[in-house]
Amino acid sequence: MASLHALLILCVCATALCLVSTFSDMCIHWAFLALTVRMFLCSIRCYSKVGNRQMGKQELSIGANCDSLGTVEHEFLHALGFWHEQSRSDRDDYVTIVWDQIQEGKEHNFNSYDETVSSSLGVPYDYGSVMHYSKTSFSNASESTIVTKIPEFLDVIGQRMEFSDSDLLKLNRLYNCTSTFLDSCHFEEPNICGMIQGDVYTSTGVGFFMHFSTATGTQGDTAYLESRLFYPKRRSQCLQFYHYNSGGIDDQLNIWPMGNLYLYNLGGLQGSWELYHVTLDVSDKFRVVFEGVKGRKPSKSGLSLDDINLSETKCPQYTWRIRDFTSLLATTPAGSKTYSPRLLSPDGYSFQIGLYINGLKDSPDKMAIYLHLTSGPNDDNLQWPCPWRQASMELMDQNPDIQHRMNNIRMITTDPTKTSTDPMGNVEYFWDDPRKVGSLVTDTDGSKFYRGPGYGTSNYITHDRLKSRSFIKGDDVIFLLSLDEPQMSI
Repeated sequence: MASLHALLILCVCATALCLVSTFSDMCIHWAFLALTVRMFLCSIRCYSKVGNRQMGKQELSIGANCDSLGTVEHEFLHALGFWHEQSRSDRDDYVTIVWDQIQEGKEHNFNSYDETVSSSLGVPYDYGSVMHYSKTSFSNASESTIVTKIPEFLDVIGQRMEFSDSDLLKLNRLYNCTSTFLDSCHFEEPNICGMIQGDVYTSTGVGFFMHFSTATGTQGDTAYLESRLFYPKRRSQCLQFYHYNSGGIDDQLNIWPMGNLYLYNLGGLQGSWELYHVTLDVSDKFRVVFEGVKGRKPSKSGLSLDDINLSETKCPQYTWRIRDFTSLLATTPAGSKTYSPRLLSPDGYSFQIGLYINGLKDSPDKMAIYLHLTSGPNDDNLQWPCPWRQASMELMDQNPDIQHRMNNIRMITTDPTKTSTDPMGNVEYFWDDPRKVGSLVTDTDGSKFYRGPGYGTSNYITHDRLKSRSFIKGDDVIFLLSLDEPQMSI
């Protein structure tokens, strides 16, 4: 089941739509404060009726087959009053419905409605909407049931990665929302996003990236880049940026929000741009100040910044960067698995991600991804089987502006009652102590550990969709990974 908390944070960040949650038995009851109806989320199936129709209570179920965040978003938008994109009154201008290829009894799913029922809200038809069916939805064989008038979009329709820009625009228009997003800057405009340069700062970085030169001067010299004022609506913020140190080995980059030092001594030479996330906890208006400090060692260049994004979301726990990915995509055999480093959750569970770059042997056109618990330093003090931890495996769309990204996200919940059968026929708990249910393996450094069984999806993302956005940039891909206790408050 997908992380409802992550979805709601995403919705709130993007739209400022207000939701309140409480628990009751096996169902989660949500009161959508923007609506006059009450929704029910029950962990049975994955579906929703179209809401906001002033027809009283309705059901919204987030359960089986809701492991993709985009699928959960799809059902939430139904609950908020959205029909499928191909149900628009103008859909015949953009797609052709192939009626004789549709499963018998499923034809009603392809009905179109006039503007009194399904309003476009003045937004153009969106092939990339999370509400659009795929080309083979409800197909009675393997042929297309929907054909796009522009052939290039045939493999675009049906994406379940994230909201599209148009999805968010319609949501904001329907509910008169204002975004709680704070800022994005990739230094492509002469005004450098309203940032303020310190008196000793000299740079010609406009149009590309911002550069703090440490090639001249003396040890301890500083330069500042100060943001505009921000007025947060939530207490938690995530600052994301790329940093490249091509200067002295002891040059430093410090970050100061509200006069507090959050990140210190981000030094050391780097051979490439590196992605960083910094968690902030600010409730009053504030600025973010980047401070470059010249070190003692010689420098030929300096410190560089780019693609700065500040949002009212939770930072990921870990970043897994896979370099030379294009080469790996071309040479890795189907069925071959690549593992992330072993990682540690905030409450001490050790875990690892397994990735089939070219999929399983019977599906080499798509990536497969799996979560494994691994033995770690805290195993004797942890609860087993691992109870209700939510793993997020997020392939990052590396668009410079976080508001225009469509990350590919899968969520997995460690259900402590889930069982499996070992090769000897013994029934065991799937998420039990890896030392009990796992296999002894050797790490790249020669150390040994136990890796538990993997759970995930063989259909994480197709290679066509992988190339449809900026998932591969600079020949690298970036995964954002977390394993957390469920958190329902927002």
